[in-house]
Amino acid sequence: MTVLDRKRWLKRLCSGGALAVAGLALSGCLAFAPGPKETPRPTPRPVKPVYTPSVQAQTLVKYYGDLEQDLLTRGLLRTDGGGPETPYDAEDLAERFETLAFYDEYAVALDGGAGGLGRWQQPVRLEPIFGPSVSPAQAAQDRATLTQYAARLSRITGHPITVGSSGNFTVLFAGVDDADFVEARVRRLLPNLSNRDLALFATPPRKFYCLVFAGGPQRDPLNYTRGVALIRSEQPDLMRESCIHEEIAQGLGLRNDSPRARPSIFNDDDEFARLTSHDEKLLQILYDPRLRVGMSAEDARPIVSRIAREVMGDLAL
Repeated sequence: MTVLDRKRWLKRLCSGGALAVAGLALSGCLAFAPGPKETPRPTPRPVKPVYTPSVQAQTLVKYYGDLEQDLLTRGLLRTDGGGPETPYDAEDLAERFETLAFYDEYAVALDGGAGGLGRWQQPVRLEPIFGPSVSPAQAAQDRATLTQYAARLSRITGHPITVGSSGNFTVLFAGVDDADFVEARVRRLLPNLSNRDLALFATPPRKFYCLVFAGGPQRDPLNYTRGVALIRSEQPDLMRESCIHEEIAQGLGLRNDSPRARPSIFNDDDEFARLTSHDEKLLQILYDPRLRVGMSAEDARPIVSRIAREVMGDLAL
């Protein structure tokens, strides 16, 4: 039997052989005969461990829940933005802007407490990161709040502010049980951060509901290129939202708090939970193109005074 005849014979014998090709002609029909089919076993997916809050985490949840209720009972964490009892004029606004934009709440900020004007010149890309202890439902809610707030800030400032991945302003939502996760992430994002400040992120004192570091490279620290905020996830909804509003706005350049700022979230008395119209005007001033990164308070003062009158509608003055 010639090789050609053997190919034809194999093709006829293996009539189920639509798959038969010349290269298999030298092997027997076993190559084509269907064997018993075995149901492939699915590859088992790794089981994600169920998170069980530690006693410390449960204690913090109760503490912050009780604290929010106490603040609300005392008329704090207001969401009305202020009213007739919280008047201010252009002079007040300019004075408060100088206090909030040219002085630092904490000396540990990345700009080193420099007295110049600091803000972002490049677009701000907020990236929410959630610790392992944060539930999917809470993560979805916080992401939605952050996205809505970013759009509002962008409209107010006229500066591009969005939410997405690979951001330059990381917003960490994490709890006390996520300390190792937070430490590793912040160490990667802020490699020059001191051990003391790194510990402040990983294991903040209970009185720190949230915090933010923002600034630029060592050669140009007031030209912001990196921000990292921590929002403690044990807090109830309104307190977490309040933290989002304050820390992101401070990370844009209004880096201080003042008891004279009212109605405002830039005040340690917790009177207001959300950005007010007063605070919107401060952000408008901060991102006005007539101001420059690095300006001193003295150089900026006459310009700020003019802008404050404009945003207050006092153009005749």
